[in-house]
Amino acid sequence: MENAKILIVDDEPSIVKMLQMVLRKEGFNRVYTAGNCKEALEAISAHGADIVLLDVMLPDGSGFDLCPKIRAYGSPHILFLTAKASDLDVLTGFAMGGDDYVTKPFNPLEIAARIKARLRRTGLGGVPAETEPVVAGRVWDYGRFVLDETAGELRVLGRPVQCPALVFSLLLYFCKHPGIVFSKSQLYEAVWGIDGIGEDNTVMVHIRRIRERIEEDPSHPKLLVTVRGLGYKLVKENA
Repeated sequence: MENAKILIVDDEPSIVKMLQMVLRKEGFNRVYTAGNCKEALEAISAHGADIVLLDVMLPDGSGFDLCPKIRAYGSPHILFLTAKASDLDVLTGFAMGGDDYVTKPFNPLEIAARIKARLRRTGLGGVPAETEPVVAGRVWDYGRFVLDETAGELRVLGRPVQCPALVFSLLLYFCKHPGIVFSKSQLYEAVWGIDGIGEDNTVMVHIRRIRERIEEDPSHPKLLVTVRGLGYKLVKENA
């Protein structure tokens, strides 16, 4: 954990101080801070980052607008920290390239848990990644789309489709468990790595992002379907 680089971008000193204190107690020694967009870009240019905790409302701009600029410096896991909790705000955050979304006020220990879960799943920052036994032929063919885990590639109607890491991971989880219904909290725990209670918006947005890629009509899905009152499941189109 001590090698993971974490950048906190927030203009509220009390929040920054609290996060720094908790993260250092949790074993993170490379924690950097920035109070605005300009400082954030300078910090990530100088130090890089594995995880970015990004406030939405900053003195010199929006965290939403800053997010794609941060992406230009690599592929850190970006977790938005904000008091804005409407569905539109959540959708905007993910559309701009965010990976996760936490509303203020929050428990800093929850932030630390999310960071640890993400590092374990990716192997970033020198943290050993969670692995599964290697199995040949990890390719899932659903006719309309093919997901190649080994190549990290999604092809729809034979053409490669850009797929952010968490969208890919969620679709991969469905592919590994075809026909099984999962609740939102089960999906969040399985893919994000921690308790998913209260994370409905995050999962729903990623479900939508999958459908936009694999479905002929995302508003009337035939592959990744909703099971009313229970959750979601992935099925063959002709099933």
